[in-house]
Amino acid sequence: MSLSEETPFVGDEIELTFKATIPRDWYIYSNDFDPDLGPMLTELSLDGSQGIEAIGKLIPVDPSRKMDEIWEGEVSYFKGTAVFTQKIKITKPSVKIAASMGYQMCSDVTGQCVPFEEEFSKSLTAAIHTKDNQASASTSTTEEGQSGSLFTEKPNSSSTESEASPAQRSEEASVKVEETKIPEVSMEPEGKQGDATSLWPFVIAAFLGGMAALLTPCVFPMIPMTVTFFTGRSKSKAHGIRNAIIYGFSIIVIYTLAGTLVAAIQGPEFANWLSTHWLPNIFFFIVFIFFALAFLGLFEITLPSGLVNKMDAKADKGGLSGVFFMAFTLVLVSFSCTGPIVGSILIESAGGEILKPILGMFAFSLAFAIPFTLFAIFPEWLNTLPKSGGWLNSVKVVLGFLELALAFKFLSVADQVYHWGLLDRDIYIAIWIVIFGLMGLYLLGKIRLPHDSPMEKLGVPRLLMATVVFIFVIYMIPGLFGAPLKSLSGYLPPIASHDFNLEKMIRENSGGQASPASAMTEEPKYGDLLHFPHGLQGYFDYEQALRVAKAENKPLFIDFTGHGCVNCREMEAKVWAEPEVLSRLKNDFVLVALYVDERTELPESEWYTSTYDEKVKKTIGKQNADFQITRFNNNAQPYYVILDQNEKMLVQPKAYDTDPKKFVEFLDKAKDAYAQK
Repeated sequence: MSLSEETPFVGDEIELTFKATIPRDWYIYSNDFDPDLGPMLTELSLDGSQGIEAIGKLIPVDPSRKMDEIWEGEVSYFKGTAVFTQKIKITKPSVKIAASMGYQMCSDVTGQCVPFEEEFSKSLTAAIHTKDNQASASTSTTEEGQSGSLFTEKPNSSSTESEASPAQRSEEASVKVEETKIPEVSMEPEGKQGDATSLWPFVIAAFLGGMAALLTPCVFPMIPMTVTFFTGRSKSKAHGIRNAIIYGFSIIVIYTLAGTLVAAIQGPEFANWLSTHWLPNIFFFIVFIFFALAFLGLFEITLPSGLVNKMDAKADKGGLSGVFFMAFTLVLVSFSCTGPIVGSILIESAGGEILKPILGMFAFSLAFAIPFTLFAIFPEWLNTLPKSGGWLNSVKVVLGFLELALAFKFLSVADQVYHWGLLDRDIYIAIWIVIFGLMGLYLLGKIRLPHDSPMEKLGVPRLLMATVVFIFVIYMIPGLFGAPLKSLSGYLPPIASHDFNLEKMIRENSGGQASPASAMTEEPKYGDLLHFPHGLQGYFDYEQALRVAKAENKPLFIDFTGHGCVNCREMEAKVWAEPEVLSRLKNDFVLVALYVDERTELPESEWYTSTYDEKVKKTIGKQNADFQITRFNNNAQPYYVILDQNEKMLVQPKAYDTDPKKFVEFLDKAKDAYAQK
């Protein structure tokens, strides 16, 4: 904590600045977004201060922003460095600034979130203005802060030296953060840079895009033309093979350079702007619609003939440069079919990342170049190729339908960020059902577009593709009534925007609970504030839940969770929702959810001073967090503990793990251990 004026006068308005150096691969939430969204906002308390008056609210300095699909809204956050300012007025000569900063730090790698609170104390003597505007009293300052804290500035230390890992920070605080093991991976604001689990699907999709481009009407016929070019100019077999390899390599270089250019102009701020601002998302929506209409046959995308002719003339000169310009000619001539696919890959990779656009274009060009190179080396393979015909246009039209469906993803992002209410979840699903339904009818030959040839009979490949498409359509239909459609969660608007959620209505108004509310042993304390997902019944106070567990002769399942815990929501959606898990939680355990970030203040009679950090715990969340740390030596969420009636652990606690089978094993082991006791 620093002051804008170290020797202020009484009546002056000065600024407090709080600066934090955030560990690598972690971030903290800011405080300038909807507090009801879920994540814990950074807050400043000046309770206990003397001689000052707060002016306005705590102000974050240039936080990053993004649309978060888990929280179904826009959040702001800091990575690397966080800066907050608070304006205060000096009201008395004797000044004591007692500041408490509460914040939530989350991991890009594991998704775990840990709430923290840091305290600062600074005393000074302010001067009083005299008639001659001279200070009638000297100034002095003393300051105290927490050692090892995120916001405490350490003298003579660079930001690099301050970047201790979360494990190190927890060790300094004498708290063991179990399960939070952070690998040395470079992460960007979206948490995906260098993450193989996010890059590989994209690379595979780009490779398949290159394969699909080969089957379009403006690329497929060029394969025999390319073979003719090489076989007519090669002096020998070896010479032809060399030229063919250079030709394929040139194609890869041309496309990869385009990806490198995209990577070079991007950065984290550019990524944040792309992901949240309405302008780029509406632009991408229009671009995808434009590409889709071109593929569907409304018009052709062509490059100026003069540019193509110049490249073709350079290719005729021969030599290595001629081979390169032959590759360039192929890229230009096939642009009307490859342009939409290439554009889609570059748009999908636009996120401030370095590797993604480069790898995407490399994968696309690799799939695109391999067949041309192989057919140039082995021209006799041409006899095995199917003849060009109407099937090529069918491939193009199918790609057009896919482009049309993906376009609405960008419109959805802008709609969610700016709350236009144009594309709620049910409307979005309805649009996709219509688009893919039309694609299925097209594959069956029930719809003909301008460039299609008459189809006398339906081939087996088209029939199989139509079958897959209609299966996908049928899968989406329950989504109109509130089904989660987990496999599409990354593309659909949040379920909170669904107007008619039949699943939720049935769950809340039927017997989908562990037992009727009247059958519960006690009315849950804080039940008016907190709730369980999936219609589960349980408690929110440890002592009450333990008492009920003894009365019902069941093991006690403790869920250390938080409103702002991303992994907690994922566990509830992906694991708890599974029937095998849900039935066990409903019938075999007494549940207690202990929210570590619930800020409801308790009556003063329930306050206590922690033996861990010697601070007074006044809120539900702080008492729950203190209980987790002091009792189980852990401060990360989610964290699941199962106890018997004597408060002894039945099995080793479990942290974040989205494998339902492992969670079932965890519950069954605890149930068996309880039965044996």
